[in-house]
Amino acid sequence: MTWILFLEQCLNGLQFGLMLFLLAAGLTLVFGIMDLINLAHGSLYMAGAYLVATLTQATGSFMLGVTLGIAATALLGMALEVLLLRGLYKRDHLSQVLATFALILIANETTRVIWGVQPLTLNVPDTLSGSVQLLPGLTYPAFRLTIILVGLAVAAALYILVVKTRIGMLIRAGASNRQMAMAMGTDIKWLFTAVFGAGAALCALAGAMLAPLLAVEVGMGESILILAFVTVVIGGIGSIRGAFIGAILVGVVDTFGRAFMPTLLRAALPPSFADAAGPALASISIYLLMVGVLFWKPRGLFPVGS
Repeated sequence: MTWILFLEQCLNGLQFGLMLFLLAAGLTLVFGIMDLINLAHGSLYMAGAYLVATLTQATGSFMLGVTLGIAATALLGMALEVLLLRGLYKRDHLSQVLATFALILIANETTRVIWGVQPLTLNVPDTLSGSVQLLPGLTYPAFRLTIILVGLAVAAALYILVVKTRIGMLIRAGASNRQMAMAMGTDIKWLFTAVFGAGAALCALAGAMLAPLLAVEVGMGESILILAFVTVVIGGIGSIRGAFIGAILVGVVDTFGRAFMPTLLRAALPPSFADAAGPALASISIYLLMVGVLFWKPRGLFPVGS
């Protein structure tokens, strides 16, 4: 039973990490290429979840709702970049933080006006509502397994896009040396818009995958945005590979901490104290991980240009 629990928590950590990767990948590209600190990235995740839930209810099809919701969020992200964020590229980071924080407040209030204060629910599709037996004694929910497969597929697709294609070459050039990329004829405005739209689409995909597991509610993007920033810092700003490795590390450390920390503490502390201290220590474990990584590699595990 111990090994079964361990393997189950490994899968849970992988699933959580891959969802963080979808958020961190867009965030690290926007930060690395545009040099833009976008605190409103979590609001795009929230918008994607609301749009997917609404469109799924309207069409009666989860797949169609996800497809339309991702496309709508990508368009929303590109419109946001063209109309509002372009004016922030030449501003300092403090101005960017203040402006995008204001966008969080605007997004939350706009969401309340459109959808109300009650959370939305999105049911797991009937075809994925069961469980899959992976090993004797180990069954795992089919929908969570689908999340893992989708996350791995997106990670592979992003790797091919960034490393093997001309568009990826332009993205890497923009992340490494924006001025040189412009001198070589790269249309930076188009590149920024495309990257921001892709990041918004990834946010929507993460929202679509997590919406059946979590409540779709106002403010849902803020807490996960903090984890996404931690992931970016651990992996290295501007690095897709770093975002992937960092997300898996954060997902596994967070999941294992919440699952096993109270049990480990009971071996040395009174049960009541262990039960109270375990969740608190688990919550700070990812920040201790970030401190350890930055002490060893101040620019993150795989910084651009390394």
